[in-house]
Amino acid sequence: MTDDDLDQIDRNRRHFLAIATAVTGLVGAGVAIYPFLASLKPSARAQALGAPVEVSIGSLEPGEMVRVLWRGKLVFVLRRTEEMLKHLGDNLDMLKDPNSEVVEQQPEYAANATRSVKPEYLVVEGSCTHLGCAPIEDFEVRPADHWTGGFFCPCHGSKFDLAGRVYNGVPAPTNLRIPPHRFVRDDLVLIGQDAGAA
Repeated sequence: MTDDDLDQIDRNRRHFLAIATAVTGLVGAGVAIYPFLASLKPSARAQALGAPVEVSIGSLEPGEMVRVLWRGKLVFVLRRTEEMLKHLGDNLDMLKDPNSEVVEQQPEYAANATRSVKPEYLVVEGSCTHLGCAPIEDFEVRPADHWTGGFFCPCHGSKFDLAGRVYNGVPAPTNLRIPPHRFVRDDLVLIGQDAGAA
């Protein structure tokens, strides 16, 4: 072997070692920086507090209700029966805001007689507009009491009908709020995002 051959082998070896060192350094830097970048990602709890919530309603029977948390708020999803829907027009004179004229109470697409996208399903925040207590369901119809079913706040006695509209003469000032929501499929509702969102 000549000196030129030895120099060429030496250059090739140095080139290989330089590339191997660079690759090892890049991998090491990636491994070192990954925990830092991962720490910048919001926690699962933080993501859950702001993220939309999917609610499967395929197995929900008429007259049944599910409760979910969205952004730390209780949300009711009620599948109303035909009988419940029929009673929404009763007792309108006993309601403070039967036409849902306070616009902050619901998105525009829920400002209707059923306060919903699909009349069969009510999606409503389970927080009394008086002091924030959680109303309980009372779906039993009692004509003698002029009660056609709805929600009752056990803290101070506020009453809401099956569309979340507040009765006159109770402490709650407005109807229950309707959160933004949309139906992804017939059996799935997404709470926290409406059709206008990307």
